Amino acid sequence: MTDTLAEKNSLTPLLADPRVARAIELVWREADLLDRKEYDAWRALYTEDGHYVIPIDPETEDFANTLNMVYDDARMRRMRVTRMTEGHAISAVDAARTVRTVSRFVPVEVSDQEVMLRSAQVVVAYKRGTHDLWAAEVTHRIRLSEPDDRIALKVVRLVDSEDVVPAAGFLL
Repeated sequence: MTDTLAEKNSLTPLLADPRVARAIELVWREADLLDRKEYDAWRALYTEDGHYVIPIDPETEDFANTLNMVYDDARMRRMRVTRMTEGHAISAVDAARTVRTVSRFVPVEVSDQEVMLRSAQVVVAYKRGTHDLWAAEVTHRIRLSEPDDRIALKVVRLVDSEDVVPAAGFLL
């Protein structure tokens, strides 16, 4: 059975759902791992068929056929983590320190197999005496499975995705 917001009069029952709580906890764990630069552990949070996407077009759902800032499958996530951890890329050598806040969780779909959440994310990055602010609406599709739930999809829709966006040497 799948619960959707259209079928519910209130968010409260969905937010109290233990499946939703598990999904939110996984999103928070992901943010913590990224802030601590534990990229191998972050990569392990994803399903093998999962995607990490930062689209340019804020309305697109067809990520495979539109231009994206990031469109990573498992192979690309492995390569990205290698670049960020081996110290050969300038983004790894001089990486920004980050603090993420992820909140305003809205369950979009809930089933015994998956939870889709929308949330707001703010990333503050500090590098060379300068703070950068990244704000986005994020969608996570969490695949529920024992013993560990996994991220099947993460879409980061930056509020300024259609403008000039400064380079981010870290994961959003």
